[in-house]
Amino acid sequence: MRTDIFPKVTLVGAGPGDPELITLKAVFALNKADVVLYDALIDPVLLKHAPATALKIFVGKRVGKHSTPQEDTNQLCVNLAKKHGHVVRLKGGDPFVFGRGAEEIEYIESFGIATELIPGITSAIAVPASAGIPVTKRGVSESFWVVTGTTSSGELSRDLSLAAQSTATVVVLMGTRKLRDIVRVYQDSGKPDLPIAIIQSGTTSEEKIVAGYISDIEQRVKEAKAEAPAIIIIGEVVKESQKLAEVYREAVSVISLQSQ
Repeated sequence: MRTDIFPKVTLVGAGPGDPELITLKAVFALNKADVVLYDALIDPVLLKHAPATALKIFVGKRVGKHSTPQEDTNQLCVNLAKKHGHVVRLKGGDPFVFGRGAEEIEYIESFGIATELIPGITSAIAVPASAGIPVTKRGVSESFWVVTGTTSSGELSRDLSLAAQSTATVVVLMGTRKLRDIVRVYQDSGKPDLPIAIIQSGTTSEEKIVAGYISDIEQRVKEAKAEAPAIIIIGEVVKESQKLAEVYREAVSVISLQSQ
């Protein structure tokens, strides 16, 4: 093994999807990469920030498709750092928000390899914002929860039941395939009229937004053929978006006609 190699792994958050929403510090890290290990949600244009000589290896995963097991990715980080030097592990969003970044750092450092974390703009806040939905707004919502839709055991997070009891905005990541369960939680909490939005491929050119209420969102999603990757936002703040104003004006009109 070459003696002039200094192994290092940098975990980099690439942001919510729009390649322009990556941080400057993340770009600088890519500029100095010998190897880039990147996930499925990474826009390929970001790889151009790395030197042409750098190895670029896909280790991502998508729902229902073959993926590189996490353990293999961890070991790959170690092996490639020892062989080539600086490895940039490029992950969507922020590596410490349901990104298993902490696990990767712990594993890599157990081999005596230096690590660095460069936070990314989390999709939990940026995707709603790009659709005009503020996760907090004075007089509407004083706080917000970020909950995973799918835990390590494959179940819906129990925290959602607690969140549903509050007046807080709730952002659910990785929850598209659990939409029916999420709706049931809110219906059981007596909130069928709570606004909800599903944003697919947020901040990208393929962005699709479906909005409605807990009571009708499943049908709306089915009609729109919305699917993962998507983020779910639940709460009164959804109605604050000017982009979605027409959806809720139509809903009010329908209710008025029904009451006449």
